[in-house]
Amino acid sequence: MTHDVSPHGPDGSAGSTDGWVALVGGGPGSSGLITARGLELLGRADVVVVDALAPRDLLEDLDPGTEIIDASKRRGRHVMSQEEIDALLVDLARSGKGVVRLKGGDPYVLGRGGEEAAACRRAGVVVEVVPGITSAIAVPAAAGIPVTHRGLSRGFSVITAHADLGVLPQRRDHTLILLMGVSRLRDSVTSLLEAGSDPTTPAAIIERGYHPDQRVTTTELRCLADVAARYGVTAPAVIVIGDVVTLSPYWADRVVEEARPASPAA
Repeated sequence: MTHDVSPHGPDGSAGSTDGWVALVGGGPGSSGLITARGLELLGRADVVVVDALAPRDLLEDLDPGTEIIDASKRRGRHVMSQEEIDALLVDLARSGKGVVRLKGGDPYVLGRGGEEAAACRRAGVVVEVVPGITSAIAVPAAAGIPVTHRGLSRGFSVITAHADLGVLPQRRDHTLILLMGVSRLRDSVTSLLEAGSDPTTPAAIIERGYHPDQRVTTTELRCLADVAARYGVTAPAVIVIGDVVTLSPYWADRVVEEARPASPAA
């Protein structure tokens, strides 16, 4: 079964008052990286419920009558809880509105889009998920780092720093991508070293990927937390660990000598 989320009904005719929800992945930061389908639905929306990391430049081109609701969630500051966002999407659609939930990256990659889609379906609300370019792959690419590369890496893992990092492959040829990892970076480094990761594994932190002030810092795993502290690394940032980091043009400027090496606890 397929669903057309057109505000004029599945056949394009006027008269339907049924609302709908579209979970739209806005990409990793640049407004030019949203998909054509996502841009189309933004133009149709009555209401846009926008995420903290969504490309907000897109909001400037919306019809003046489009309602914009900020549902940002950042560490230590939530405008709305996830349950409140779920209920809001359902209530707006039930009132006959076309709703775009504009999110950063991809809705289904650590973005809780699955919970929002499930809430809509439970309520009988038509929902469409529009994939976005996930920052887990795109932001490393912005720093010249492919997550896989022949001879260097045949696979990768995407994970948050809150998860158990010790269960991941601890090989330099398996790329590790940490999202939402800045605040727990020292704990993450310790966990990886204790699990057997090579302390000299290349590592990079890409802050504010695809924005004009993007910054890339490269080092080795053992020095990663200290280098990040020294340079005042802040979120949003994507952390990449693995031999593929050596392909980045920023690798030539890596910082290792001035950091205090971290070591596993005895």
